[in-house]
Amino acid sequence: MSNFVSEWQEWHTARVKDLVDPYGWLALVSLDWLDDKPRSYGDLPGLWWQDEEAAYVDPQGSDLVHEGKPVTAVQRFELVNSGPGTRVVAGDVEIEIARRSGYLIRVHDPKAKALADFRGVPAYEPKPEWVLKGRYEAYDEPKPTTVGAVVEGLSHVYQVPGVVRFEHDGAEHTLAAFNGKQGGLSILFTDATSGVTTYAAVRSVAVALPDQGDDVVIDFTRATNLPCAFTEFATCPIPPAGNRLPFAVEAGEKTPH
Repeated sequence: MSNFVSEWQEWHTARVKDLVDPYGWLALVSLDWLDDKPRSYGDLPGLWWQDEEAAYVDPQGSDLVHEGKPVTAVQRFELVNSGPGTRVVAGDVEIEIARRSGYLIRVHDPKAKALADFRGVPAYEPKPEWVLKGRYEAYDEPKPTTVGAVVEGLSHVYQVPGVVRFEHDGAEHTLAAFNGKQGGLSILFTDATSGVTTYAAVRSVAVALPDQGDDVVIDFTRATNLPCAFTEFATCPIPPAGNRLPFAVEAGEKTPH
């Protein structure tokens, strides 16, 4: 076994381990959009609502915990749109509060059927020819870019710090890059496999920023599905129009079983 394949297998194993987090994406069992009327949702404790700026919960005497502290009165949560959420613990479940234009709550339950039924993520065999060299071109200032979402009528606004250009089969392609994890870039894309062997709406590939110069590596063998490929309770963005590749990227994760 080559180092390339063994390193990919280590990465894939870690990826699967991340997916089976008992309070991760596969643990989602519901999603509800808040409105301006305090109300209960299903069998969740407390009353929940929003205004134009924040979300609120009134515990109504129930045992809720936020960031290690009991919630004993009405609590306000003002979050960044399209940014990370926050969580309230209610017994064995975690109630995530997030802002996606309006506010939503969704429940992470370690007893979720999707988590119990999970049998891994199918993927193409890793082949070095899908590790491509490219160039990163940074903008003078990041450009706010609006993209659609897998939820009809919803949109996300992200900062695009630049683009990545690369060649494949003699043609140049340009992909808008979003800010990613650990100071790198995240590229959302579709290609000719989308809806055939890979998830139709979107895949993502991480690209490390160069220490110097503008050379980057696009490792499509590590292209991953976004949470919406695994759960109906995600609000994932879809790629900007220019990030739809005209060829088949036969690398990375396939459509989950």
